[in-house]
Amino acid sequence: MSIKTVAILSPGEMGAAVGAALHQGGMDVITCFEGRGAATRERAKAAGFRGIDTLDALLAEADIVFSILPPERAPALAETVAEAMQRSGNIRPYCDCNAVAPDTARAIGAIITAAGAPYIDGGIVGSPPGGAKPTRLFVCGPKAGVMDAFDGMGMAVRQCGAELGRASAIKMVYAAITKGTSALHAAVLLAAEKMGVTDELYEELAYSQGAVLKRMENMTPALPAVAERFAGEMREIAATLASVGVPSGFHEGAAELYELLDRSPLSAERRDTVDRDRTLRQTIEICAEYIQLPDAAE
Repeated sequence: MSIKTVAILSPGEMGAAVGAALHQGGMDVITCFEGRGAATRERAKAAGFRGIDTLDALLAEADIVFSILPPERAPALAETVAEAMQRSGNIRPYCDCNAVAPDTARAIGAIITAAGAPYIDGGIVGSPPGGAKPTRLFVCGPKAGVMDAFDGMGMAVRQCGAELGRASAIKMVYAAITKGTSALHAAVLLAAEKMGVTDELYEELAYSQGAVLKRMENMTPALPAVAERFAGEMREIAATLASVGVPSGFHEGAAELYELLDRSPLSAERRDTVDRDRTLRQTIEICAEYIQLPDAAE
């Protein structure tokens, strides 16, 4: 099929970056502004999106729909879009690009295919498009071949078979390592801060684990800005591991860690507005203030 108009729901940080890449690649990128705030509208317009007032009107123009939003909202969005497709008669391919467990991806697929629409399971791996390396977009499903149209538009499309859930599985195990490691680092740094051994820990890390300390310095100050979204992703990862008999407790704990970071005032930042002058030490000191000690909770 020929694809000229791409609908992206919704233009958050990742969605806006994907939309901007597709716009630069010559696609007409649209989104639905119904119920969206001024900040979302401005972000979308800055990325080259064309705003559509209603979901029905969006489906009438779109050749394909991308779902890119926090994982806990993905099933509800699929329900809403499926209802709109059936109501309007505008049946469109639907690519769920969210960080969800394979079982969640298959459940979303059932919602979309019940509406008569082709479903593609997708997993975005890496930073948002626009960096030095193309973002990887893993896709699978019987109709996933349509996604090759987007290869080279800030993304490298990776086909991984007809079986639904495989793309989401890749996303889950990759993020389990990268974002899970960041959660572990933040957790132990917060513990050191609360126990008063931060100086000693940093000195030892600089001496024997320089690369690890450097990663902490580069990654940790930005974590509060993305903590709300990462928390939901950790729970999907935990569900993924549990589904194949692997212990899931670490990533359940990682979700709690990100929820803690989200309670700090630093969570008001976005990835592009993080204070780059704030040090790792300062970040941990601020976030540590929002830890409630066990005896204080009783």
